[in-house]
Amino acid sequence: MRTCSMCRGCQPEWLKAIDSNRKMLHFYKNDVVFKEGDTVKGMYFIYSGFVKVHKQWGDEKELILRFAKQGAIVGHRGLGDDTIYPVSATTLSPADICFVDLDFYTATLKVNPGYLFELMMFFASELKESEKRMRNLAHMNTKGRIGQALLTLQKKFGKDADGFIDIDISRQDLASYSGTTYETLFKMLNELAEESSIRLNGKKIQILTL
Repeated sequence: MRTCSMCRGCQPEWLKAIDSNRKMLHFYKNDVVFKEGDTVKGMYFIYSGFVKVHKQWGDEKELILRFAKQGAIVGHRGLGDDTIYPVSATTLSPADICFVDLDFYTATLKVNPGYLFELMMFFASELKESEKRMRNLAHMNTKGRIGQALLTLQKKFGKDADGFIDIDISRQDLASYSGTTYETLFKMLNELAEESSIRLNGKKIQILTL
């Protein structure tokens, strides 16, 4: 409970209520946590593992909006009058995720103004980041978008002991996060490597001079 963003933001006396109302769920890699268009049943908090939040983009494409790790909330985009998840969430690794139903989560917001304020600040930050990404998709060239995506991933997940971005992400997911195709991503990564801007080692990517 110490890693959960909701638990950290709530009053200490509310933690027992959270403990009584939460459910721990286990997911395998590539499991769907919830799907775009589903009715909102509650909120999910990542205890371990990684999750991608993505949206359908065209008939057969997806756009990854964000990656979430330990302590983060997913499902919050479904809050509001229209209680439908506007995005999907899928695990990138085996994950343990804490679930609380919508009624209890709403009650939590009403009696914990400190956490409500933190959530509002999170929404504001996420909105700014989404606007920035949409602007980049519209105005940056493909190589620039890929470079920006790599920098964002490194900032969020850090570097491993060898200096590579510390997340196991497929090339297809990186393409979806950059707003491009797999083929174009493959070509651009090789060009960046030839320019000594990045170093590649299998799936791993190290930023050198971006």
